[in-house]
Amino acid sequence: MNKTSLFSRIGSLRVLRIFVAIVTTAMALAVGHFVGPLCGDHVPYIVALVAVSFCAWYYGLVPAALASGLATAVLKYWFMPPVQTFMFASTGQFFGPLMFVAACALMIAMAELHRRKSERLRIAQEELEKRVQERTAELNIANQGLRELTARLMQLQDDERRRIARELHDSVGQMLAALSMNLTTVGADIERLNHVAKTVADSASIVREMNQEVRTISYLLHPPLLDERGLASALRWYVEGFSERSNLEVKLEISEVFGRLSQEMETAIFRTVQECLTNIHRHSGSPVARVRLARSDHEVRLKIEDHGTGIPAEKLEEMVSAGTPGVGIRGMRERLRQLGGSLEIQSSEKGTTVEARLPILAPITAASEIAA
Repeated sequence: MNKTSLFSRIGSLRVLRIFVAIVTTAMALAVGHFVGPLCGDHVPYIVALVAVSFCAWYYGLVPAALASGLATAVLKYWFMPPVQTFMFASTGQFFGPLMFVAACALMIAMAELHRRKSERLRIAQEELEKRVQERTAELNIANQGLRELTARLMQLQDDERRRIARELHDSVGQMLAALSMNLTTVGADIERLNHVAKTVADSASIVREMNQEVRTISYLLHPPLLDERGLASALRWYVEGFSERSNLEVKLEISEVFGRLSQEMETAIFRTVQECLTNIHRHSGSPVARVRLARSDHEVRLKIEDHGTGIPAEKLEEMVSAGTPGVGIRGMRERLRQLGGSLEIQSSEKGTTVEARLPILAPITAASEIAA
């Protein structure tokens, strides 16, 4: 404990402050009594003034005033002729004690002024700290509300995609199938009319393509395999279809016994793979991509790599520092963060690597064995 801290504790008790101030002044006068004959008659006055200044600085106004009065009385009684009496031999002897009292009053006034300024500064600092704590608490509450709102919006988005996918498949898909059968029947009935038959055949072909496109869009919005068979089957189906549509060679590495995860985790991982492969196809210029999905007892690891041109340094810095480079990146990071996961992006001239980690909080429903 330093001296300032000790003196501050002593200063918290008024009686103790007065007692210590008197003892300090008495000790200083005793030192002046013994050192004065050796160093000069002015030494007791200097030592006493130092003691009073010390009391004024650390113990306050009342202890310093009492110390000043005690020092003045003792200096007159011990050191100023005639000694051992409070009488003055002449009027001129009044100036010595008067100057001493004035010096003590000046030191006490300066110390008191400094103490009041320090007290005002301390109070202002405490108020500032209190306001900072209040603002921090309000900011934390606002951030928590924003996180909950973001999670709710993403859940609603997934639910809406699932509903639209079912509507497309169940209603539009069925009607297109019926129309295709009708056109096929008409084409058979008017087979003798070559020109009309050819037109009808072309129309039927277009309808079949439209039907296939509707099914593809429906599956992309929310693949039924994701709910029925799980993440592994949905990813194999998606990667195969994506490779055919984009001419991008995608290598998928996933265990045959990967097992099931929670609906939220499977949706988040599937959307992350979707977004990453779309970005690779649009921006990287890479001819190949690799998707590796592994799980252990405690976490799921997803790693997606390409051999493209890489991400510009300034944009990568925004991504790493949780900036706002794009809606897709924000969406992936927010989905994973809501589930306690993380997203890391590394990029160079040789390609880009996106790695996601998600903790497994629920018991594992199937055996798992994968090393990333």
